[in-house]
Amino acid sequence: MKKISLDDWTFTQVGGGKGTKEDEYLPAKGPTTVHVELLKTNRIPDPFIGLHEYDVQWIGESDWLFKQAFTISENEDLRNSHIDLVLDGLDTFAQVVVNNKQVLETANQFVGYRVDVKQHLKPGENELILHFSSAFKKGRDLEKQHGKLNLWNGDSSRLHVRKAQYNYGWDWGPILMTVGPWKSVYLELYQNRISDLDIRSMVSKDLDVKMEVEVSLFDRLSSAPLSLALKAPDGAVVASDNVTADMGQARAVFSFGRGELLLWYPTGFGGQPIYTVELTLTDANGTILDSKTQKIGFRRTEVVQEKLIDQPGLSFFFSINNIPVFAAGSNWIPADSFLTLITPDRYRAWLELLVKGNQNMIRVWGGGIYESDIFYDNCDELGILVWQDFMFGCGQYPAYNDFLALVKDEAEYNVKRLRHHPSLSIFAGNNEDYQVAESLHLELNYDDETSDFRNTNFPARYIYERVLPDIVGRFCNVYYHRASPYSGQGQPTTDRTLGDLHQWNVWHGSQEPWTNWDILSGRFVSEFGMEGYPNARTVDHWLGGQVSERFPQSRINNSHNKAAGFERRLELYLVENFKVWHLENDFDGSEIKHHYIYATQIMQAECLASAYRLWRRNWAGKGKEHTSGALVWQLNDCWPTTSWSIVDYFLRPKPSYFTISRELRSYTVGITRKEVTKFPDDRSAADFAIETVFEVWGTNGTLTARQVTIEFLNHDLHDPGFKDGWTKSVTLSPNSSTEVFKGPIPALSPRTSQSQVPKVIVVSARVLDEEGGVLARYSNWPEPFKFISFPHDVGFKAEVSTDGDSVRLSSKRPVKGIILDAEGEEVKWSDQGIDLIPGDDQVVQAKGLKGRKVQARYLGDGTV
Repeated sequence: MKKISLDDWTFTQVGGGKGTKEDEYLPAKGPTTVHVELLKTNRIPDPFIGLHEYDVQWIGESDWLFKQAFTISENEDLRNSHIDLVLDGLDTFAQVVVNNKQVLETANQFVGYRVDVKQHLKPGENELILHFSSAFKKGRDLEKQHGKLNLWNGDSSRLHVRKAQYNYGWDWGPILMTVGPWKSVYLELYQNRISDLDIRSMVSKDLDVKMEVEVSLFDRLSSAPLSLALKAPDGAVVASDNVTADMGQARAVFSFGRGELLLWYPTGFGGQPIYTVELTLTDANGTILDSKTQKIGFRRTEVVQEKLIDQPGLSFFFSINNIPVFAAGSNWIPADSFLTLITPDRYRAWLELLVKGNQNMIRVWGGGIYESDIFYDNCDELGILVWQDFMFGCGQYPAYNDFLALVKDEAEYNVKRLRHHPSLSIFAGNNEDYQVAESLHLELNYDDETSDFRNTNFPARYIYERVLPDIVGRFCNVYYHRASPYSGQGQPTTDRTLGDLHQWNVWHGSQEPWTNWDILSGRFVSEFGMEGYPNARTVDHWLGGQVSERFPQSRINNSHNKAAGFERRLELYLVENFKVWHLENDFDGSEIKHHYIYATQIMQAECLASAYRLWRRNWAGKGKEHTSGALVWQLNDCWPTTSWSIVDYFLRPKPSYFTISRELRSYTVGITRKEVTKFPDDRSAADFAIETVFEVWGTNGTLTARQVTIEFLNHDLHDPGFKDGWTKSVTLSPNSSTEVFKGPIPALSPRTSQSQVPKVIVVSARVLDEEGGVLARYSNWPEPFKFISFPHDVGFKAEVSTDGDSVRLSSKRPVKGIILDAEGEEVKWSDQGIDLIPGDDQVVQAKGLKGRKVQARYLGDGTV
């Protein structure tokens, strides 16, 4: 087996234009796409800055040609039986020409291609040409031919094109229609090769392991010797076998008793041992013809849907090696509008950030791509469970024969590519396409399990309920779920008692207050979110130095938020919860008390932390898995923007990242306060008592019960001399929540009139271990925060340590929503969005601070 790289290109705009003159060729290094190469040569402005996104739309509506010359040796290369041209990924419609002979025509970004080109090659110099047609124009042609369909986000023609759908624009991303050889291109020269390696690891309920290996050779008539070895993480050979392929097929089976192999676990529940399967193909003389190496892990993954003890419907949770797992994580969109710019280091940094934030699952959303191999390798190594959508998003997709053929090839190609990863936990057929069908009142009878569906106005149901489950079932052992969200049992996608749920009645929908997350729960909430501005440095980047645009409602800032109605919704949640004024003076660096960026960040942080806190409470033990997963929309951005992300494009975490991280620690404590109005009888409305009822619970994410002390302290925000509290010894049940307290507290006496303004009592709780160490803390404030008259002098201090890399925070009164920063070089903070209670100092690590003065902002008087 020999490979010849073909990643050195020249390229031109067909017919000339804004990108290149006619017959002008620019150099390009693959894998790449046109925008990236034009940016390198300063032929286009940066579409991430200012309004330049709109200045590069012509690229996606142009045709482009990539070409290169390569050399073939007659004595060495042409003596091989086969020479294949392998194209791991082309974006999207391309004619592939070798020495003036078209050998391939492509129409799918999501698959790799292989074609035998030996007959078209010659000794010496050869030429390869890739002629890319505009995917946008091709899509419009297909739409004219097959009909216009409905969708959310982007141009409707995208539904006919097997290309990353977010390229057409989304409510968080720009319209940037990429084009080019976005993955590697090379020649593969061989006599025979391993065409497929299928490794199925099956872990029984008793945790015995069975590994089945099936091998297919390219030469289906060959009988060839194969050697197979399974190696442990330390490189030791665990098992091996020599088999002979018969008619190009070979099979081997290995069995191991419980404990003979190390099992793979998600982060927080065990280790992530990665084994290696090495396969070698030789000829009769022992000459190596081909070899493959594949990393695998052994685990038992189930999606459990069982009746609950005390609520209707069914559970929907992941069990790994018989351990129920609360899936706490994020949704993932492509990390760049230009995919070839996402380096292995960037992938690693993103996924390490996820794990450092105490998250254990990531959902690869169905409007992007089937991610790079390195993405899933990192998930394997870091213990991140992967929810994998097929690439259909928010649309009424077609199901005509040509489209189906592309879908079948795509599904088979990617299922085979991804199936060996131990992190892969579920395949879902699409993102929100059943919701689109429901909203449009399409032909959707959930009780119909037998029809073909292709002749209805929801033809893609044939894809999701016939094509995809068949391919997943034939080529892997991964659980298949028809969509996200999907309820099953004949119920619509909004059912809160079945399947998974996208809960968008905060922000979208009925725009509920986030304090209602507890009644907006579902069995598994796979999407929910709240917008927040990114770091001011990121805003300055996209403003590109245009100082006149440094206010929230500017044209550029509006262009860098793609969500429909975002200003109304941001303002709605801001004015319902905070005192927000001086908005026009934001971004100017002055000491304004209530800055817009800060306000949206704290809003997002409070909102999302509340969701995780309340839903984790619903993970209450066996038969009470009322909510078993929460995946925030979204972890990341594909460009610098304001969106629902909790980390911005430049990997700068927003405060919400940290508040979520605190709610996902091994031990947490939660508090709710709700007012209950009681009347003496049913005849009067004027005579009543308003009682404030508190509920307290703790969570334990470990597999062992833990005896702890919970310390409660009540603080009067306006009376620093007032403080009372109590302690309680509690056993926190393993892998679940534990109820601790319900009732009123003496510090808040009942009110008998709406004109009585309640005291601002901040109730804090700390979970203490046997030595008095703090395992968790949380302070509950009365909401909405806009009704609080914050004192001016809270005695807040941020003292930098002598080594300059940490900060001790202290105060004489409770402080809400502390965000730290420093002038100049960026600092990596270990925590943000912090609440502080007198006598409970907190130390924040500050990598890169180097002893500089710390700036702090918090609710109320707010800037020190």
